[in-house]
Parts: sequence; C-alpha cells; structure tokens
Amino acid sequence: MYGRRKQFDRRYLLILIIVIIALALVILAVALKKDRNLNPLERVIKDAGMTVLKMAETPFSFVKDKINEVHEKNNLYKKYKQLKDKYEKIDFIISSNENLESEVHKLKEALDLNTLLSDKVGCNATIVSRDVGYWYDEVTIDKGSKDGVEKNMAVVTPKGLVGRITKVSKHFSTVKLLSNDNMDNKISVKIKTNDDYVYGLISKYDSKTNTYTVEGISQNVDIPEDADVVTTGMGITFSSGLLIGKVKGTTSDNFDLSKVVKVEAAVDFNDLDYVTVLKRDSK
Repeated sequence: MYGRRKQFDRRYLLILIIVIIALALVILAVALKKDRNLNPLERVIKDAGMTVLKMAETPFSFVKDKINEVHEKNNLYKKYKQLKDKYEKIDFIISSNENLESEVHKLKEALDLNTLLSDKVGCNATIVSRDVGYWYDEVTIDKGSKDGVEKNMAVVTPKGLVGRITKVSKHFSTVKLLSNDNMDNKISVKIKTNDDYVYGLISKYDSKTNTYTVEGISQNVDIPEDADVVTTGMGITFSSGLLIGKVKGTTSDNFDLSKVVKVEAAVDFNDLDYVTVLKRDSK
C-alpha cells in the first residue's frame, strides 16, 4: 500500500513539473521581442513552449467543441418543440374555424327560417342538453317561459319539423323529438300527389334508416317517390305545411288493403345544434 501511494505521489510530481516547465517556456516565448532575430536557443525554447501550449489546449478545445455541440443540439430541440407546438396550435385553430363556420351556417339558416313563417313568430334556441341513453327521445333548449315558450309549441329547423315542447321552466324547455320511440299521439300528415293530397298518420320512426312509417293510406292511390310529406294542421300542436320529409318507397299492409309509405326524415336527428320554437303570433 505504501508502494502504491509513493507511485501516485511521483506521478503527481511529474505532472506538476511538466506544467511548470510548460508555463515557463510559454512565458519565455511570449516575453521574447518580436522585432529581433532569435538565436538558436531562443527558437528551440519558443518552439518547445508553443508545442507544449498547443498540446495543453487540445483537450480543452475538444471539450469546448463538445459543449458547443450539446448546446446547439439543445437549441435545435427547443426550436423543434416550438415549431411542433405552433403546428399543433395551427391544427387546433383550423379545426375551431371549421366548427365555427359550421355553427355560423346553421345560425344563418335558422335566421332565414323566421322570414318564411308568416303565421308564427320564431324563437331561436340552442340545444344545451341531450341524454345519450334517450338520444332520439328528447333534448333541452335554452329558452323558457321568460322567452314566451309554451307547452305544445312546434320546434323546427330550416330543414323541417323536429318535435314539440313538452316541459317548460323559466329559462329552459324540453323538446320531445319526432324520432322518439313512444309516440303518444300519431301525427297527421299529407302527401302531395300530382294536384291533390293523400292523408295518413306517422306510426313510428327508424333511427337506423332515418325514416318514418306512414300508414292509413288508400291502396288505390299512386304515390310518387320524393313527394313532399308535410303536416296537415289538424290538431292544436302543429300548423299546416311543416315539412316532415320525402317519400322513399311504398308497400302494402298485411291485409293488402292500404299502403305503407316510407318517408325519409328531412331532419338529421344526430346533428341538432340550433332549433326554432314556433310561437303563436301575438298580433
């Protein structure tokens, strides 16, 4: 153990001597005047000093270069992160703008609708709640009694009839959709056939095909495809002429006595954001 310690001490001493000699040579080399000729001894001293100085600087230059390289990599990574964040923000902004454009379009359609209804006063509303478990049954809108909304008022979109008001509070109302599974009152409709109308009742709605089933139509009536199906105005809920959808096909009932008409709904019940409540004109 003593031998190892002695060996380490010699190494440190040797390194110290080399460093002292190198510093001395460097000092001598620097101290020599540049404007006179060097003698052979001075040239040897200067060359030796500069060589030792260069050798001593090499590892420090290597470490410095590595440190600069690491800094450059860190700076590049930071710039990459900044660009990535900006790119993600751009995607978010584009998506938000597309969504806003869609909402503005729907609002414009809703506003245009008010000018087409001469016998009703439109109250535009936003759907604020919809239960996933009862998706096709009802929705909640942000208009209530303070806005003049009353029970059994019709609710529409620019495309067609949506449903009717069933519950009203001061600030909110519940809309029972035409797509609900439990139609307590069958809706009377009429179908345009050439210059006349045929009448029937909506009996059910199929969410898979977005179609209504209309029954009670005489078998001997020819019903053209794509004919408009609208409300008759019979009853106190829906006024006449509210669009339900278009005819997509006809079949006969089980007794071959009347026709069963499939009507494609004008409204997409999976895409409801804004609706209009048809209030009674106070004039």
